[in-house]
Amino acid sequence: MPEERYIMKVINVNTAMGEALSEEMNRDSKVMLLGEGVQAKYHALAQQFGELRVRNTPLAEAVVAGTAVGAAASGLRPVVDLLFAPFLTYAMDAIVNSAGKLRFVSGGQFEFPVVFLALTGAGWGVGAQHNHNIEAWFAHAPGLKVVMPSTPADFKGLLKASIRDNNPVVFFCDLALGPTEGPVQDGDASLVPIGKAVIRRSGTDLTLVSYGKTVGHCMEAARLLEAGDISVEIIDLRTIKPWDRECVLESVKRTGRLLVVHEAAVSFGVGAEISAFVAEHAFHELRSPITRLGGPDAPAPASWVLEQAGVPQALGIAETARNLIGHSEPIAALP
Repeated sequence: MPEERYIMKVINVNTAMGEALSEEMNRDSKVMLLGEGVQAKYHALAQQFGELRVRNTPLAEAVVAGTAVGAAASGLRPVVDLLFAPFLTYAMDAIVNSAGKLRFVSGGQFEFPVVFLALTGAGWGVGAQHNHNIEAWFAHAPGLKVVMPSTPADFKGLLKASIRDNNPVVFFCDLALGPTEGPVQDGDASLVPIGKAVIRRSGTDLTLVSYGKTVGHCMEAARLLEAGDISVEIIDLRTIKPWDRECVLESVKRTGRLLVVHEAAVSFGVGAEISAFVAEHAFHELRSPITRLGGPDAPAPASWVLEQAGVPQALGIAETARNLIGHSEPIAALP
């Protein structure tokens, strides 16, 4: 048989997600998209697949999510766009009590292949009721998988994998990453397995763990630190639940230090889970205390300047890393 060839191209996150949906809807007639304004947001998909498979819904998140869970239990594979992450609170019963638990309650008789899309993160000044990083809430709910990519390739690959998964997946899209461009492959070559982290940069002095757009801030911090001869290893979790424990643990055992960075509030967050696990399994390999860096335990302001001041930035990440390693020289911003 001739070798199958895939095309690599540079596209942005929004386009990558549209491609993932198109490919999966072509692949499986049971895949459908529904949500508030999806026929306008994904106009090309609406034209290609029609209004029965790309359905606009009312502004009623509980009803939309409940309908999707019922559709999944009936054999369909719905993808639900619920817009901003805080709006998921209106759909908590359907997501947490139904989608997350009914497979267990039914003794495995039902599957719930449903994907819940939600925008999250700072960068657009949309205010407290539209900007709230709540990924840890859903990671704490049994039966749910939670993903939050950082690159166009991972947005496409993880969305395709989420649609194919027979469990409910909460898919968080960092709002500011939408226009970000990067190389993406066509077809199944783009698939990214759920639960596998990736090392974005190798290093020897410190392990930096992050996800979403904060990965980019960590990469910039690593370049700042490199100027001071500090070598940082950066792990992009990509999937928050299940998270890649082996990848993180192996890296920390090599570097002896761990800094976890995320935009969500530090209290009771994803960083707390990672820190506790590493402390339990690699305590004797640690050369400095495990440190978490995140946002404040407060609502997000609508002011862009205040919003940015409340989330980790490259210079702050670099200074925290330098202090962990014990260097006293100040960090200079890149020109």
